[in-house]
Amino acid sequence: MSERLAAISTEIAQPVCAYFNRRGQVIRVGVGSPRQTRIPPLELPRYGAERLSGVRCIATKLKPEAPKESSLTAMAIQRLDALVMLTLTGGGKQRRGGGATGYVKQAYLAHLLPQPEIELEQRFYWTVSPPLSLEAIAKQDFLDLVEGLEAEFRREYVAQEVDGSRERVLVVGLMTDEISPLQFENGLAEVSRLVETAGGEVLQTIHQKRSRPHPQTVIGAGKVQEIALLVQTLGTNLVVFNRDLSPAQVRNLEKQFGVRVVDRTEVILDIFAQRAQSRAGKLQVELAQLEYMLPRLTGRGEAMSRLGGGIGTRGPGETKLETERRAIQRRISRLQKEVNQLQAHRSRLRQRRQKQEVPSIAIVGYTNAGKSTLINALTNAEVYTADQLFATLDPTTRRLPVPDAIAGEPLTILLTDTVGFIHELPPALVDSFRATLEEVTEADALLHLVDLSHPAWQSQIRSVTSILAEMPETPGPALIVFNKIDCVDSETLAIAQEEFPLAVFISASDRLGLETLRQKLGQLVHYAVASVRRSGVD
Repeated sequence: MSERLAAISTEIAQPVCAYFNRRGQVIRVGVGSPRQTRIPPLELPRYGAERLSGVRCIATKLKPEAPKESSLTAMAIQRLDALVMLTLTGGGKQRRGGGATGYVKQAYLAHLLPQPEIELEQRFYWTVSPPLSLEAIAKQDFLDLVEGLEAEFRREYVAQEVDGSRERVLVVGLMTDEISPLQFENGLAEVSRLVETAGGEVLQTIHQKRSRPHPQTVIGAGKVQEIALLVQTLGTNLVVFNRDLSPAQVRNLEKQFGVRVVDRTEVILDIFAQRAQSRAGKLQVELAQLEYMLPRLTGRGEAMSRLGGGIGTRGPGETKLETERRAIQRRISRLQKEVNQLQAHRSRLRQRRQKQEVPSIAIVGYTNAGKSTLINALTNAEVYTADQLFATLDPTTRRLPVPDAIAGEPLTILLTDTVGFIHELPPALVDSFRATLEEVTEADALLHLVDLSHPAWQSQIRSVTSILAEMPETPGPALIVFNKIDCVDSETLAIAQEEFPLAVFISASDRLGLETLRQKLGQLVHYAVASVRRSGVD
């Protein structure tokens, strides 16, 4: 039956294609359903939120029924100019010399709809005509139809551009058996917050649960089709995944979606690039970006290679990919030397402070816990603060007088604000920011600041503790300080007090509990210095 239908389709397609080709337009013929013969978005003649693809699809079927949802979905993903479905009879006049039989019984015309015409309860944005005769289809002016639709799409696109320059983002989260539902929801919310911090607008969040990621596309084939359709429906120009992606996975997904695909690490790197102010910060961010980019050069397509075939692409010599990889490796080597020099410079500064016997405390904590706000409140510093993830990257050190735990007289300590931590901190960032993170390992003690108002504060404590445990040198003793107590209920406060009885509870923005914190810092420094002296005697 399938061979017979294919033969009939070819016979019918010839005169219909001749009609479409009256004005010299290119016709591409493929045997199969619209989904089976789908052209990847990046290979279409033209593609974009304000344009149709320039391709019209003619499909045939034996059953007298309208196009199925799978065919219409394929039309929407490819942004086809139109889909014409011809239903055929099972028999017809036998051609002289043999050949296929069958007549066109009725036809259906489907095309996309501009957004203003979509009904709120309608899930997809297309329209399908009632059954039409072949003569009615032949009288349809497809050029006029396409020009009118593209004019509407172009007006929508311009309106979106006027609304703002922020990227329109679709966030995709994959939940595997390795994590709990609560961890998954918290992680997905964090990715959305990262996207907003980077300047994007999250239009929708997609979930999928699988036992393990798909090796080629991370998510299943059905979910890929669903997201590809949403990309067109919502006018998305970026898809962000909640996990790291391999270069091959990015390439496969971009081919299916027709828009850029990035992972969580790339979003964090983009935020760091925006936040870096000092030369040292910019240096470390560039190093992290290059180390992340180097293994992903192969995913940038044939433009990176001269071996595609044809005039100007043959002959000996390096491919463009190899040349660019070599240049990036040279740049990484130079940046690593500069980071080593920065590391040595900061080490000399720490040694100078240690000779002056000034105790130091490093403020550590999850990003957006309020570290910069706290150092401003304690020392009257002017560190930039904002309700954003990774608002500050560069470490800031200020002097702070605290009461001595023994003599009761004022004791001067050095308080350092460090870069914020995050769950599964990308390895490229850990390596590139080692000069900054050494401020943590070289400190006499740590002030672990926790945002008690965050719903996942317990998970954030575990993440910070895990990152500290992985550092090459074990940091000094830590004092847990819960911040933003003015934004929590009594039940949460009671849980934290019961679980961490020695912790300090403050509100840095409202300057609550700061005097108690100063006294605790004096006790912490005394304990840390005494421990160092005992270890030195031993």
